[in-house]
Amino acid sequence: MFNLFNNTNIFIWIEKLINFINSIFFVLLLIALSFALIFSPPDYLQGDSVRIMYVHVPAAWIGLASFSCIALLSIFNFIFKIKNFKLITKSIAPIGLMFTCLAIVTGSIWGQPTWGTFWAWDARITSMVILALFYLMYIATHKLIGEREKANKISSIIAGLGLINIPIIKYSVEWWNTLHQPASINITGTSTIHSSMLTPLLLMFFVLILYCALIFLMKYKTEIIRIKKKNLKRYD
Repeated sequence: MFNLFNNTNIFIWIEKLINFINSIFFVLLLIALSFALIFSPPDYLQGDSVRIMYVHVPAAWIGLASFSCIALLSIFNFIFKIKNFKLITKSIAPIGLMFTCLAIVTGSIWGQPTWGTFWAWDARITSMVILALFYLMYIATHKLIGEREKANKISSIIAGLGLINIPIIKYSVEWWNTLHQPASINITGTSTIHSSMLTPLLLMFFVLILYCALIFLMKYKTEIIRIKKKNLKRYD
């Protein structure tokens, strides 16, 4: 079930998914950007600078969700030794790091007109920087440690420890006095964000998820090819 290496059709399905995403991505991106830059109103306090939110917030969501997936799959792989889980996490990690850094950079740009400074060591910003460091440690482990089993064990430990940071990021605005405002979107309750801003925010999130899926599929395919080539060389 999980051993995709024995499935000769895996590359065909990946190519189909990549082609499908490519066929709709740019149209959806244009629609999302139109809502974010044209149809959504400026904030009554922040003005047009609030539009950074449409990249900053989805990027942060993706960074958090990606590391959560990496941590959970790494733990399952550590317990059940499912090789494809490790392959998936290795493919997700660079994407998660990219979006975590994007969230930090866009947050810094947004902070200047909002807080009067590009940087402040408040709880959420600091915990996001720590998340980026966990991503770097996870990726570096696989790059620097040649022994695969040892690298898998160490990276699983790193992912497990990094998982502790996820709720800290989420609830930092409630646990400490920070510059960040409390969450405007409440899944279980009433959201405080207006629909004119919520719609482009969710559209941008969906488009960026599609972009993540596209990069993941290409990265996953590359990892499978690399492993197959390594196995072929072993038997030459």
